[in-house]
Amino acid sequence: MKSVKVYGPGCKRCDTTAEMVKTAAAKLGLEIEVEKVTDPRAIAMAGVMSTPGVSVDGKLVHSGGLPDAAKLEGWLSA
Repeated sequence: MKSVKVYGPGCKRCDTTAEMVKTAAAKLGLEIEVEKVTDPRAIAMAGVMSTPGVSVDGKLVHSGGLPDAAKLEGWLSA
């Protein structure tokens, strides 16, 4: 099972990103655990300079704006 973290203050884009992650995982038939990280200090410690940020299994793969759906699938299937 992959661990995915979505970093952001809880804004609409962050919620949309979390839903995009879940949709991509379902499309690929993957089991994932999605955690929303809203603590500003934890976001900064993860190296996220612009939200929303996404990490997969501890590796930051995206920062700033909504991620591309095809790239999301690539990150999850890697």
